[in-house]
Amino acid sequence: MTASDDLITVGKVSTVYGVKGWVKLYSYTDPMTNLLEYREVFIKRAGQWQPVKISEGRRQGKTLVASLDGIDDREVARTLAGCELAVRRDAMPALPEDEYYWHQLQGLLVKVTAGGDDLLLGRVDHLLETGANDVLVVKPCEGSLDDRERLIPYVPEQFIREIDLAAGHMRVEWDPEF
Repeated sequence: MTASDDLITVGKVSTVYGVKGWVKLYSYTDPMTNLLEYREVFIKRAGQWQPVKISEGRRQGKTLVASLDGIDDREVARTLAGCELAVRRDAMPALPEDEYYWHQLQGLLVKVTAGGDDLLLGRVDHLLETGANDVLVVKPCEGSLDDRERLIPYVPEQFIREIDLAAGHMRVEWDPEF
């Protein structure tokens, strides 16, 4: 068992695959097969994180299929459907400078300068993958300009001007009225 604030969700078990206890995995990683590269994975069952090892896995069409250690029965595997999969934060590969994981952006305050004033638009709630570019979903928070939810394209240098993880905020180029 481990503390959930030390873990980052990287996927989930979607359903069973075959008759030998294999499962289909939905990966949040990019590329999707990166999920299979982690040595230590945790699965959330009955509200508790438990270590599990992916003993075998491969891409199967548009999804991943895997065998988990100790699971060799289809009905037991079925009980895992919907369970989240996570890895320790420190197991995630380091990124180049000026690149960020989504979990690092979630929760940041979003600020804009308009008319010489610093305005708080809200806080990054989550991100959406749209194909063309990712989109920040900025929800109002205490001290924000108004009660509007904003969708801001995550396009560094065009809309995203500065990210300061240590200070817990980002600065954007965005019309506060939009």
